Amino acid sequence: MIYLKEANLEDMEQEYEFITNTPADENGFTNRESGCSKEDFAQKILPGYISASQGIGIPEGYVPQTQFFLWDGDKIVGLFRIRHYLTEALANGAGHIGYGIGREYRGKGYASLGLKLAVEKAWEIIPEDEIYLSVSKKNPASLRVQMKNGAYIHHEDEEEFYTRIRR
Repeated sequence: MIYLKEANLEDMEQEYEFITNTPADENGFTNRESGCSKEDFAQKILPGYISASQGIGIPEGYVPQTQFFLWDGDKIVGLFRIRHYLTEALANGAGHIGYGIGREYRGKGYASLGLKLAVEKAWEIIPEDEIYLSVSKKNPASLRVQMKNGAYIHHEDEEEFYTRIRR
């Protein structure tokens, strides 16, 4: 069974493994926690994820964001971030949803299904009439995933496509 589950303390071991094995920046998906120590993950990073989803302890200029891990049975295969609302910078950049699939799980449909599930969750959270996303022009597979989930290209620049999914 494939499902999204919010970052939580009970799944810390699997969450830690996924986060530390995800590159710091790949195809536009950033992971500042890549390579962190287990102690930092347990004491700072994971509690920070949980607090941020509740709007607690968010640095100035940031918005509440919920980290959802994509599970296939008992293993994590991806991570989806849903920002609860947008600042001007996010509206003109990363958007509401960011996601990454573990290297060994790519090309197996996880991104398409995970984004479908994330969009369903996003409609429960965000106030806007459209979900904003972005994708590197160097990542055509991710653009196909977004289009498969109802996205259209709103605009583009030299490096990114900026897509939207209507309610």
